[in-house]
Amino acid sequence: MFTKQTIRDIDLSGKTVLLRADYNVPLADGKITDDYRIKQSLPTLEYLLDHHAKVVICSHLGRPSGPHDTANSLFPVAKRLQQLLEKPVEFATDCIGEPAQKAVKGMPAGSVVLLENLRFHPEEEANDQAFAKQLASLADIFVQDGFGVVHRAHASTQGVTNFLPSVAGLLLEKEVDTITTVMEAPVRPLMAIIGGAKITDKIEVLHRFIEIADFIAVGGAMANTFLAAKGIDVAESLYEQGDIPIARDIMRKAASEARRRPFVFAVPHDVVVASAIDKTKPTRIVDFSSHVIADIENYPKRVPASASQVHAHEKILDIGPFSGSFIAGGIQLANTVVWNGTMGVTETAGLQGPVGPYAHGTDLLVQSLLGEFGHKPFTVVGGGDTVGYVENRNLVKSFGHVSTGGGASLELMGGRKLPGVEALKDKE
Repeated sequence: MFTKQTIRDIDLSGKTVLLRADYNVPLADGKITDDYRIKQSLPTLEYLLDHHAKVVICSHLGRPSGPHDTANSLFPVAKRLQQLLEKPVEFATDCIGEPAQKAVKGMPAGSVVLLENLRFHPEEEANDQAFAKQLASLADIFVQDGFGVVHRAHASTQGVTNFLPSVAGLLLEKEVDTITTVMEAPVRPLMAIIGGAKITDKIEVLHRFIEIADFIAVGGAMANTFLAAKGIDVAESLYEQGDIPIARDIMRKAASEARRRPFVFAVPHDVVVASAIDKTKPTRIVDFSSHVIADIENYPKRVPASASQVHAHEKILDIGPFSGSFIAGGIQLANTVVWNGTMGVTETAGLQGPVGPYAHGTDLLVQSLLGEFGHKPFTVVGGGDTVGYVENRNLVKSFGHVSTGGGASLELMGGRKLPGVEALKDKE
């Protein structure tokens, strides 16, 4: 249960609210290519407006080079938000100082102002208290609803709470409640599907899932490091040489857990390889688990040794069909699934359509998660590439919960306290 006060617990009428949202959305040529995070902020915004509050929104976008980095301006977000709300959204050309004060001064109840990118000022990430105080001077109440940033102790996530009564928005409450419940009281069996590039990004959550999950499946580039730790030559595949000792420690812990109770830790048995990430390049399946494969005319057929090796010029770009089927089968036995990270490269230049040559493993998982094989578990989806894949396929509403926070969700799953949540007022 969420233990912090929310916007439901306070009087909002006529108050000016400083709302921290997470509008760090992808842009291409000044246009928003994925507005999922903006849409997820709407329930909180609409609640504030329905309760006659004046709403001043602050957010960051990208990694700006300075205060005049127009490529990271939030102006396109203001335009999109205005379309979604179907009401005017004023845009302030700075988040502090005269532009911000002028935009906020005289705001009528039920109006909205979006401030320019917080990270145009280095004081934001430095959690500078003077900067936080300037932000706080614009409002009567602070509402934290940017789940994607609450794992950071910044001026707009922690510092501002020193100067204003601070409560949670509806999105933050939903994110924390859902993820905490899945980690602490899941409907079992609990399965975790973990992809991504680096083990170090997910070491804490891997250790925690080994302790609480019934099945863990590892994929993506991260799996290459586990394969290398098993002594498999992954050739030109993306992997982290320095993480091999960590991978071995994780596998030893998983093996120990499997001796103690029914538990599965699955690293790919087969993979899809190609000489380059290019849809025109031929692919090949490499089977590490056996030298026997099915052959319609001559079964079993002995496979040459090269078929169980990644060649020197090749890269591992996806899990293979056996691994995909094994994970999909595990999903059919699970009642709760946490999915963070795709199983292969899901974005290929020049590709038309949702599934590329290295996305078949991920697509098979999606089919299983959506119940196409008979059983549909409750699934929590997190991670930027995973959410992007789900968004591109218009499947967001098909899952139990699609998180707006990558790093924040991982840290919460890993058992860490989130500074932006801890700073809010406790329920009385």
